Amino acid sequence: MPVVDPDELVGRLRRICAALPEVVEEHAWRGTRWRVRSTAFAHVLEVRDGRPRSYALAAGTDGPASVLTFRSAGPELAALGHAGPPFFKPPWAVNVVGLRLDGDSDWEEVAELLTESYCVSAPRKLVARVHRPG
Repeated sequence: MPVVDPDELVGRLRRICAALPEVVEEHAWRGTRWRVRSTAFAHVLEVRDGRPRSYALAAGTDGPASVLTFRSAGPELAALGHAGPPFFKPPWAVNVVGLRLDGDSDWEEVAELLTESYCVSAPRKLVARVHRPG
């Protein structure tokens, strides 16, 4: 798995999330997260030397690795939760899925997953303003 520069990775995620209505980017306890209103719908951080431990265990890596968590629902949540690497199912929230990002990541898929995560988290009036392919 080719490693991606964390700053470049955050920049790519920023461009995706900034295209969605009323998104706020903020520094998280580790990494960067994006919120709509009071709900975080995406969080990216680096796992290094097995830290943070909860993410290292959930993602199955001591790092270095870039880890993105996002929200999902319905059949997609079940499918992603059981898909296996690079996806993983963190135990701390029922509707959260994780994805290890690297140089081989499919950025169109990442954009779709983040858009859906936003739509799971945002009020209906904001979701109505989002273009969703398919």
